[in-house]
Amino acid sequence: MVQINWTVQAMGDLKSIADYISRDSIAYAKHQITTIKTRTQILKKHTEIGRVVPETNKNKIRELIEGKYRIIYKVVSTKQIDILTIHHSSKDFITNFS
Repeated sequence: MVQINWTVQAMGDLKSIADYISRDSIAYAKHQITTIKTRTQILKKHTEIGRVVPETNKNKIRELIEGKYRIIYKVVSTKQIDILTIHHSSKDFITNFS
């Protein structure tokens, strides 16, 4: 089974999302973070289920969509996925992934 590794950037993104949403609802903030984390579990069995991120056009950089969030990940190997960032779809997306 594939190991899912959350990068420092992705963990910071989750914290920022939770902080922002919790201004209105702590319960919804917790729900949203849980939903995002749960969505990534599909990668344990289906590493390439997400589409290639169009801004990169790199086969190893892919994304899952969860609501208004883009979960950007990298297929490192057959045993490891790195969650690179969680990005709100309404914001500009600038890539710096290798």
